[in-house]
Amino acid sequence: MAFDSDLQRQLIRTVCERVIAHAEELVALDQAISDGDHGINMKRGCEAVLADLDKLAAMPFGEAMKAAGMALVMKVGGASGPLYGSLLMSFGKAMPAEPTHESVAAAFATAVDAVKARGKADAGQKTMLDVLVPVLEALRSEAEDLSGRIRATASASAEATVPMKATRGRASFLGERSIGHMDPGARSSELMVQAVMDVLEAQKK
Repeated sequence: MAFDSDLQRQLIRTVCERVIAHAEELVALDQAISDGDHGINMKRGCEAVLADLDKLAAMPFGEAMKAAGMALVMKVGGASGPLYGSLLMSFGKAMPAEPTHESVAAAFATAVDAVKARGKADAGQKTMLDVLVPVLEALRSEAEDLSGRIRATASASAEATVPMKATRGRASFLGERSIGHMDPGARSSELMVQAVMDVLEAQKK
């Protein structure tokens, strides 16, 4: 699929608007197990990205992802800015000019590895990686309904963080009390994945 400026604009806008629309939900999730600023910080970062939408839409896709990632690093407080920034910057850097399914999966794998390295974490520790890692595996699959599989994986994986005990990040300080709450980073990752799927599915129609 070619990432022309119109598709690029739609992807960036839809993802950012989706996160902004769910900012209060993310705040509530974060208040339950951390300091409650995830939704506020993500909204601020997404608003900063939207402010540069015209410029980002005109860039090559990889460059746009790197620029959006840098905006998140600069504007999003806490751990989320560096983590999501690393995800986008690494993804953009690894994306070829003419992406294929295989190269997108490879670029996303590089991006997920960057998040692991930045956060010194992995799947199973009640973080955004508990959505990103399973989504990567779904993306690598040869499923006939790939979009549906990615959607279902993102949703189920975010939900699967509820019974987990946090062992990384601020939530880990709560120990057993972190059990029973969805991880806010997992939820924001799910929101982004679903938004991307919405745009790509609409593009195919």
